[in-house]
Amino acid sequence: MDFRRLVEPAGLLYGAAARDMIARGNALPLAGGAAAFTCVDLIEDDTRSGFIPVASVPAAWQAELARVTQKPVSGRLPDGPLVMGIVNLTPDSFSDGGQHLAPEKAVAAGLTMNQAGARVLDLGGESTRPGAAPVTPQQEWDRIGPALAALRAQAKTAVLSVDTRNSFVMAQALAAGADLINDVSALAHDPDALPLLAEKTCGVVLMHMRGTPETMSQHAVYQDVGYDVVRELGKRVYAAVEGGIALERLVVDPGLGFAKTTEQNRALLSRLPLLANLGCRVLLGVSRKRMIGDLTGVKEPVRRDPATYAATLEALALGPSVLRVHDVEGMVQSAALWRAVHEV
Repeated sequence: MDFRRLVEPAGLLYGAAARDMIARGNALPLAGGAAAFTCVDLIEDDTRSGFIPVASVPAAWQAELARVTQKPVSGRLPDGPLVMGIVNLTPDSFSDGGQHLAPEKAVAAGLTMNQAGARVLDLGGESTRPGAAPVTPQQEWDRIGPALAALRAQAKTAVLSVDTRNSFVMAQALAAGADLINDVSALAHDPDALPLLAEKTCGVVLMHMRGTPETMSQHAVYQDVGYDVVRELGKRVYAAVEGGIALERLVVDPGLGFAKTTEQNRALLSRLPLLANLGCRVLLGVSRKRMIGDLTGVKEPVRRDPATYAATLEALALGPSVLRVHDVEGMVQSAALWRAVHEV
């Protein structure tokens, strides 16, 4: 897994235009999906070719080119794009802190999201926003456990994800029926997390972040945010695979809002096709974040859903992406319309 060489797909097409250009040899499918790219930038270390037509890619780059055309591994999730509903069981999350702190409220919210089309529910018991009050793994699990058990019993077909960076919580959650572990530290926070998950079969989300939630703002310095994020995530993918987690179990998240300025978030969002180099399914979590407020002028997080839909739709070019949002119904409608328009 050498990510010194990257291919950046661009010039995206959809539907009939994509199929026609692929048939003519002037485009290639992006991440095995219905979107196609017509040109690429070839990056080796810090050297770029500049964007060139796909038909002009040298023979020496064909292996890297093939990597971004292949359908990503499953992440042990159902096929196709998936909406993931956020269920925060915290008193201090930036958007909905305290709303679902009581287990019965979290369960009701999760069931409503599932009925609205969220095939994945992501339960979190620790706020990872800057300046959030720390909690112990036991406190985190005490928040999550009752809601997870109730949702496992009542939402039998839902994929249940637990958003945690602590191995104690991971172990408890998997024993209680969780299907997916979503770690904002990409298994770097707790040294026991990777060995634990190597013995399991669940899906694992690796998110890009530098430092910790308390220190991450100090680390938002990049030579090129697109190349750097993909390469750093690639190192975490490599570490997970070397540690015994099969590649097919992994999902990657570029970590918008984590150790990145608003401008870096914007740039990274505009260059999501770079993530196809990793060969993994992509999870995008931009819902109601500060970057949306900065770019739209909307101060209240709960009023940022329309822009959340627009930003999150960018991930659908990468095929079976996971769209992590607070407002499920609006995201389901937006994704359905996007796919209909683009014949995806």
